[in-house]
Amino acid sequence: MRKPLASDSATAVGPYSHGIVADPFVYLSGQTPLDPNTGELALGGIGAQTNQCLDNLFGVLAADGLDESDVIKCNVYLTDMADFADLNAAYLGRFVAPYPARTTVGVAALPLGASVEIEIVARRR
Repeated sequence: MRKPLASDSATAVGPYSHGIVADPFVYLSGQTPLDPNTGELALGGIGAQTNQCLDNLFGVLAADGLDESDVIKCNVYLTDMADFADLNAAYLGRFVAPYPARTTVGVAALPLGASVEIEIVARRR
């Protein structure tokens, strides 16, 4: 059974769910750094944009009673791999050890001109 998740903290810019529950896993669609209050990309560098992506994602997790400690895998997409160290610094402040597994991929472009997009897989308790 698939159960869709939605949250006011996230914005879908296409025909997809913010997340899907497929017990015991929760798959979250990639989130760009859109501020849900303004609909605009978060201001600031890659650190601010990474934090906005994670704020959006953690809001979707919260809609299912989960939090960052339930995250088991993150996929990160960056338009500039020179931002890798700043991404890591922001990411480090949002998770605790043991850190989720992670893949970071350099891409040519992201929706709406974002510099970063993050997707998450979590496991329900």
